[in-house]
Amino acid sequence: MPHYVALGKGRCVSIKNLTCERTIHHFMSAKFLLWFGLLFLVSLTVIAQDEATVMHSIDSVHKMAADTNRVRALLSLGRKWAAYFDNKKTDNICWQEAIALSQQLRYNRGLADAYNEIGTDKRNRSQYILAADYHEKAMKYAEETHDDHLIASSLNSIGVDYRRLDNLEKAFDFHYRALQVAEKINDTRNICVATNSIGNIELTDGKNEDAIAQFNRSLHLEEAANNPLGIAINLGNLGYAYQALKKTDLAIDYFKRSLAVNQGMKNNIGIAICYNALGSAYQDKKDYATAMDYLQKALTVNDHVDDKIHIAESYLSIGKLLAKQGKHEEALTNMQQSVDISRQWGFKAMLIDAYQALAGEYKSSRDFEKSLEAMNHSLTYKDSLIADKSATALAQMHTIYAVDRKDSQIKSLEHDKQVSELKRKRNVIVVFSLVIFTIALIVGGFFYIRHRNLKVNRRTLQLELRSLRAQMNPHFIFNSLSSIHRYIWSNNQEEASDYLTKFSRLMRMILDNTQHTFISLNKELESLQLYLDLESLRCNNAFEYHINVADQLNGEEVLIPPMIIQPYVENAIWHGLVHRPEKGRLDIDIKVENRLMTCKVTDNGIGRKLAMEIKERKGKTHHSMGMKVTMGRIELIRKMNNSKDANVKINDLADNQGNPTGTEVVVVLPVEFIF
Repeated sequence: MPHYVALGKGRCVSIKNLTCERTIHHFMSAKFLLWFGLLFLVSLTVIAQDEATVMHSIDSVHKMAADTNRVRALLSLGRKWAAYFDNKKTDNICWQEAIALSQQLRYNRGLADAYNEIGTDKRNRSQYILAADYHEKAMKYAEETHDDHLIASSLNSIGVDYRRLDNLEKAFDFHYRALQVAEKINDTRNICVATNSIGNIELTDGKNEDAIAQFNRSLHLEEAANNPLGIAINLGNLGYAYQALKKTDLAIDYFKRSLAVNQGMKNNIGIAICYNALGSAYQDKKDYATAMDYLQKALTVNDHVDDKIHIAESYLSIGKLLAKQGKHEEALTNMQQSVDISRQWGFKAMLIDAYQALAGEYKSSRDFEKSLEAMNHSLTYKDSLIADKSATALAQMHTIYAVDRKDSQIKSLEHDKQVSELKRKRNVIVVFSLVIFTIALIVGGFFYIRHRNLKVNRRTLQLELRSLRAQMNPHFIFNSLSSIHRYIWSNNQEEASDYLTKFSRLMRMILDNTQHTFISLNKELESLQLYLDLESLRCNNAFEYHINVADQLNGEEVLIPPMIIQPYVENAIWHGLVHRPEKGRLDIDIKVENRLMTCKVTDNGIGRKLAMEIKERKGKTHHSMGMKVTMGRIELIRKMNNSKDANVKINDLADNQGNPTGTEVVVVLPVEFIF
C-alpha cells in the first residue's frame, strides 16, 4: 500500500512521486520568483501612477478660490481616493485640508461633513473609539448648521460606533435621538437606519418582540422606498428574531425571502449570510442533511467573497454540525481548516472559537492532551485579543488627544490672527473716523445753513397755503348758500330745515378743520360724507355715492390737508352726474402706500367733452374757483415736500365703441402719520 502525505486542500501524492515533485517544485520556485519580481515592479509602477494622479488632483483643487466650493471639492476628492489612502495606511489629506479650510471660513457644514467622512473611515478600519470621537465632533457642527438631515445622519453614525463598542445603552440613546429628528422632517433613510439599529440592539438584549416591531417598521419603509438591500437586511433580522423565539419555521421563511432578494442583487456576502442562517435554523430542527446542504452552499459562495473570515466561519459551522452528528474525523478536519485560514489571515476572534470547538471535540474523543493544547491556544489568542484591544484603545485615545491638541493649536493661531486683524482694523477705523468727523463737520455746517434756508422757505410756503385755504372757505360757503336758496324755493319747510341742520354741522366742521394744516383722514371723510348727503338732497337723490377705504388703512393715523378731495367731488356732481337722465353713481376709493395717498374719484356722468358743450350752449364763462385753488394747494404741497409724487390726473372713461362713460380723477398726495 503506498503512503500518502497531504500537500494542501484537496491534494495528496504518494511518497514515490515526492522526488519528482521536489524537482518540479524547485523549477517552479525560480519561475515564481521571476514572476513575483515582475509583479512587484508593476505594482510599484501602479502605486507611483496613483500617487501622481492624486497629487495632480489635489494641485488642481488648490487652484480654486479658498471658499466653500473648495471645501466641497476636497471632500469629494477625499471620497474618490479613500481606498488609496487606506492602502497607504495614512490619513486622508483631502479631508484634513477640508477641516483646516472650513475652520478658517467658519463653515460648519464643511466641518460636519469632513468629520463624518473621517469617522466612517476609522470605523471601517475597526477604530471604533476614534470613529465615535470624530462622529461626535461632526454632530456638534451639524447642530450649528440647523440641518436636521445632517444631524440625524450624524446621530445614527455615533449609534453604530457605540454598537460596535458593545455599549448598547449609549447606542440606543443616539439611535433614538436620530429617530426623533428624522421623524420630525420625514427623513425616510435615517428613519430606516435608526429603527433597524434599535431593533438589533433590542435583539441583542433579548427583547425579541420589540425587535420584531422595529424590523417590521423598517421593512415597510424600505419596501416603500424600493431599496432591495434594506429589504434583505430587515428580512434576515426578522428571521434571527423569530429563531430566538423558537419559531423556527417562521424564521426559515424570512431567511429564504432574504436569500431571494440577495440573489436578485447578486450580493454574495448577503447570500452566504442567508445560507449560514438557514443552516443554523435547520440544525435547530435537527434536519442535519438540509443544514449541511446550506452550510456547504455558504462555503461555495464564500470562495467568491474577498473577506476570508467568512470562509473560516463556514468551515467552523460545518465542523460543529458534523460533531453533532458524531462524525468526529470530518468534524476535526473542517475545524482545523478554520484554524489554518484564521491563522493565515490573523482572525484572532475566530481562532478563539475554533480552538474551543477543537478542544471540545478532542475531549469527546477522550484525547485530553490535544483538548488541553487546543484550549490553551484558545486562551492565548483570547489574551492576545484583549491585549490588542487595550493597545488599540490606548493608541486611539492618544490619537484623540493629539487631534484635540492640534485643533486647539489651530484655534489658538486663528484667535491670534483674529486679534491682530482686529487691531489693524481698529487703527484703520480710528483714521477713518477722524477723516469722517472732519467731513461731517463740513457737511453738517453746509446742511445746517441749507436747513435754515429751507425752514424759512417752508414758512413762506405754509403762509401761501393758508392763504389759499382761506380762499376755499368763502368759495365753498357761497356755493352751499346758493344751494340752500334754491332748495328753500323749490321744497317744503321741513326738508329745508333738515338741510339747514346738516349745512350748519358741515360749516362747523369746515371752520374747525381749516384751522389746521393737516387733519385726520377720518375727519376729512366725515365732512365729505356730510357734503355728499347735502348735494344728494339738493339734486333730489339724482345720484348715489360710495366711499371705499382700503382695509389695512387706519384713518385716525393718516393726516392730510383739509378739503383737498371735495372740489373734485363737487366737479363730478355738477359737471357729470346732474346731466344724466338716469340715476348716477359716484365712487371714491382711497388707499395709502409708501407714505403716498391715492384717491380716485370716479363718476359715470356724461364726460368732460359733453359737459363743455353744455356749458358753451348756456354761455357760461365761469371757471371753477375750487379746482383752481386746489391745484394751487397741491403745487405748494409738492414744493414743501420736495416731491414730484404729488399730482392730479384726469382720465376720460369710454366704452368699447368710444362713447363716454364718465370721468376718473386720480389725486396722489404725500401724507403724514401721527406715529
